[in-house]
Amino acid sequence: QVQLAESGGGLVQPGGSLRLSCAASGRTISNYVMGWFRQAPGKERDFVAAVSGSGRTSYYTESVKGRFTISKDNAKNVVYLQMNSLKPEDTAVYYCAATLYGLPSRSTTTGDYDDWGQGTQVTVSS
Repeated sequence: QVQLAESGGGLVQPGGSLRLSCAASGRTISNYVMGWFRQAPGKERDFVAAVSGSGRTSYYTESVKGRFTISKDNAKNVVYLQMNSLKPEDTAVYYCAATLYGLPSRSTTTGDYDDWGQGTQVTVSS
């Protein structure tokens, strides 16, 4: 089991940037597909992005392509989500997740992941 802890959320104006971090412990994540999901109030938890164990392959939901970048530092056991050109509709609690199985492009539902963090709030508002 991997323990995950997100950080880096906050309040940002539209057009601004934030970088979320997800620190992993208990296991090395070099073999794990790591994902980011988000959940807005009253809505389901939706896929945002995923990255392969090596960090060389990533996959994004259409609405964040070109604005968000997922990356991982296996030496530090950390996954990042760089978010640029933020929009009010990006407001949500963002969750980090881990799975030993699959590919980033096929790991896009909550059921694909075994371990989850507690989430970090991102609010985009003027």
